Order: sequence, then C-alpha cells, then structure tokens
Amino acid sequence: MRDSESTLHAEKSSPIYYIDNLEKEQRIMLRFRNHPRIVQTTSPSLHIDINLQRCRIYMEFASKGTLHDMISSFRGRPMPEVMVGRAALMILQGLEALHSRGYAHCDLKPANVLIFPSKCVGQPWELKLGDFGLSKEPCSDPWSLSGGTKQYMPPEAVGTNGAMMMMMGPAVDVWSLGCVVLEMFGGRPEKMGDIYAWRLPELVSPLANDFLRRCMELQPSRRATAGELLKHPFVAPERVMRRSVVPPRPDQMLRSCPPALRDNVKKGVPIMTMKMATRPGDLIGC
Repeated sequence: MRDSESTLHAEKSSPIYYIDNLEKEQRIMLRFRNHPRIVQTTSPSLHIDINLQRCRIYMEFASKGTLHDMISSFRGRPMPEVMVGRAALMILQGLEALHSRGYAHCDLKPANVLIFPSKCVGQPWELKLGDFGLSKEPCSDPWSLSGGTKQYMPPEAVGTNGAMMMMMGPAVDVWSLGCVVLEMFGGRPEKMGDIYAWRLPELVSPLANDFLRRCMELQPSRRATAGELLKHPFVAPERVMRRSVVPPRPDQMLRSCPPALRDNVKKGVPIMTMKMATRPGDLIGC
C-alpha cells in the first residue's frame, strides 16, 4: 500500500486468532527501531479490521524481494562466495543484535531475509531480518512445542516422530544460518527419518567449510555464537563488502584462513570432523 506521500509500505495481515504473533512482531520491530539489519515498522500500532476478523501490521517494503528469490535466480547454481559471505555478514549482524538483548529469531530461513536497495555507494543491496512471529522474547518461556521450518532446525529441536519440543535460543538461529549459507552455495536438504540433512556442495573453500563447521556443531553448547562468527574471516567486511563481487583466488582464500586451519589445509588434513562432513558431498546434520 501507499501512504499520502506515495511511500510504498508492506502489509502483513492474519486472522484475529493470530493476533498474539502479530503483536509480538510489532513489539520486536519497535524494540529495534532504526537498526539497519532489522525490518522497520511504519506504523506505531497494530490495526484491527472493523469487523474484528483480521489484524494487520505495516512495515517498510522490500523492493528487491527476499533472499529466497535471490537464491532461486541462480537456478540451483552456487552463488559467488563473496556474495554468500556478504549475505552471511548482514544476517549475523541482525542475529547478534537480537541475541545481545535476549531475543532469538527461531525461524531463520531465506524467505524471512528481506532485500533492500543499499544506502552505501557501490553496494548493490542490503539484507534485513523479518518475520518475528515465532521469535523468543527475553521474558518468554524458552520451551516450545512449535518451532520454525523443519529444514532449518537443528537436530536437537526434533523429537520422536518429528515432534518439535525445543529450547528456543540463539544456538537454533546459528544452526539455521548454516543451513541458509549451504542453500546459497547450492545445497539442498534431504529428509532422513525425522530430520533433514544438508549435503555440502562441491567447490566450497576451506574458509567457508570452517565457517559452516562452526555454525553446524551438533552439540548446541559448542556451537559458535553470532558474536564469535562475526570475527570469522569468511565474513570479514574488507573481504565481502568491497565494491566488486569477484570471487577471490584460492591462494587469497588460503591466506585469509586462521593459521591452524591454513596449516591443516597444507598438510591435507580434512577440515570437517566430529561427525561433520569431511568433504563435498557428505551430509551434515545426521
């Protein structure tokens, strides 16, 4: 919709019995007003239709679509690694803001990452997190019978017969980020019983491999935090935010690896261990 000044806004509506989710989404957007990685509300309150059947909220319009749209435009081919790193950096900036204040998104997936024109000269786009209807707030019950989309949920979130009884928290978002990165690299989830596993695509650099290993550690307590991942060279701003989106050469990627990882690569030691994929084509999450 457009306002009186012809500014385009996005509208999200739902049946009145989902009003709690929309109210929560509105609260979170207001809590993170003006944060560059969180979608902004354009109305201070939730709106209820006169017939009391539906409720709605308004937010800024993502004119470039979603990360899901961007991934789909590559038709199953991997996105350039620098582009993947740029997207991962922006998602992490949003997650770190949420986590540092006691929030967790709990439904991170490409369709919930919105793309906007960049306000920085030379940058083609920027990402913002949206859809906070399932998010955990600081004082809410961390246990839930419902979670986000199963393909992006960690193994600890799926119980017997696929039931979802999980501790909502930052570790869930970090695993989901790993799934999103794999999808940007052309990966696809494979259903294995009650869980989904992701196959590590071909041609993933050692640097990206190490980043994924830290995101997708099977033990939640050992999984990296968003703050820790922001320091990983895979998402280093000087590497991924430069104006040209030309993938770096393999020797450049190796030089930017942590010293221990660089030594292991030179020795031919497999990068991914501890039940993680050790080479492209292996499954992650089973």
